[in-house]
Amino acid sequence: MSRVVSASLWVGFYLALVSAPLLLLLAGEIPPGGGPWWDLAMAFGFAGLAVMGVQFALTARLRRATAPFGIDIIYYFHRLAAYIGIALVLAHFAIVQVLHPEAVGAVNPLQAPGFMSAGRLSLILFLVVIVSSVWRKQLGIEYTRWRILHTVAATAAVLLAIWHVLGVGYYTETMWKYRLWIAYSGFWVLLVVYVRLIRPWRMLHRPYRVVEVRAESGRTNTLVLEPDGHAGMRFAPGQFAWLTLRGSPFSFEEHPFSFSGSAAQAGRIEFTIKALGDFTEAIGEVRPGERACLDGPYGVFSVDRYPAARGFVFVAAGVGIAPIMSMLRTLADRGDPRPMTLIYADSDAEAMIFREELEALKTRLDLELVCVLERPPEGWSGPRGRITAELIERVVPADHAGFEFFICGPRPVSDIVQRRLRGIGVAGARVHFELFDMV
Repeated sequence: MSRVVSASLWVGFYLALVSAPLLLLLAGEIPPGGGPWWDLAMAFGFAGLAVMGVQFALTARLRRATAPFGIDIIYYFHRLAAYIGIALVLAHFAIVQVLHPEAVGAVNPLQAPGFMSAGRLSLILFLVVIVSSVWRKQLGIEYTRWRILHTVAATAAVLLAIWHVLGVGYYTETMWKYRLWIAYSGFWVLLVVYVRLIRPWRMLHRPYRVVEVRAESGRTNTLVLEPDGHAGMRFAPGQFAWLTLRGSPFSFEEHPFSFSGSAAQAGRIEFTIKALGDFTEAIGEVRPGERACLDGPYGVFSVDRYPAARGFVFVAAGVGIAPIMSMLRTLADRGDPRPMTLIYADSDAEAMIFREELEALKTRLDLELVCVLERPPEGWSGPRGRITAELIERVVPADHAGFEFFICGPRPVSDIVQRRLRGIGVAGARVHFELFDMV
């Protein structure tokens, strides 16, 4: 119940932030308008800019704000809010362009007022931000370069939009409104300063040291870190952190990875990372003694949020086993007696990570292990192919009341599992999954 109240308060705060500029500008004397369509266009413009400005808060990784939802849900909402924001800004531009072209003026920046050109350039940059984000992989934009483009273009777009608003002066002509809008804009700028300067400075003064790089199966490595000169961080099993290696935390070279080690082993951090790109391919080349920086922990994908659960069912595909392994290792270290089922799918036996350790965990936990292989070796007696609805229905305990379900893997696998769980009567509130697709 406390999480529901907290979530409701944060949702209310978000709605207040995005509506505040419009409500403040409507307070006091309202300037004569150009008709209902003109006023609607102005409302769309202010609302769109407010939504785009508050986007900085959604990506600032504010722990208290993200705790009730999980940062993956916040990032997912961030994308949906961007669609709403750009739709409002485009509607503002389209209405003014079609019904009041005289207000738009010359397109040539040499002839148009600077604040009008700023508005046009702001719209272009907002579109660049969204297109490059939605189609990053299709456009072949490398992750780090995309992060630089995303941050620079979004910040410039908001600043140019503020110049446009203040230059036009409509609804901001009185001094108190002008100052309030400046203060509101300053809030967005301070968020950028916090994310790009203050937080990296803190990370720089809490470094970690690589103590081991352990080769796993399936082109995967486990990176083991220990705190260097400080107590380290406490995390819940299943959470994740942003990792910076061979670079400064002030750079954009940071990537999110789930903890794979036990949360019961204080001071020791493990990430199990599959080679899927330039950064992850280089993990095997990292040597003990190298320094790393971490920003975390984050996430709500954890058994620790459900201490009253009667048991657990885990479903993992590929490297999605990493956060689930963290939960299993932690539960084993704690001597947890509750019943657990793990369905783990991968392409073949050689790609399957932690297979031997999972078998060993069966002696420490009340664990039923079901491994699924697309290309099984000769003599394989377990399930073949992929995780199916039929497999879920057959393996999930018939008496699953009070169990919590955790899913981590590609989106198609997650969707199949969620649909089947609903079909056998598992409440949505008891099904937990990750939405990340960022690296």
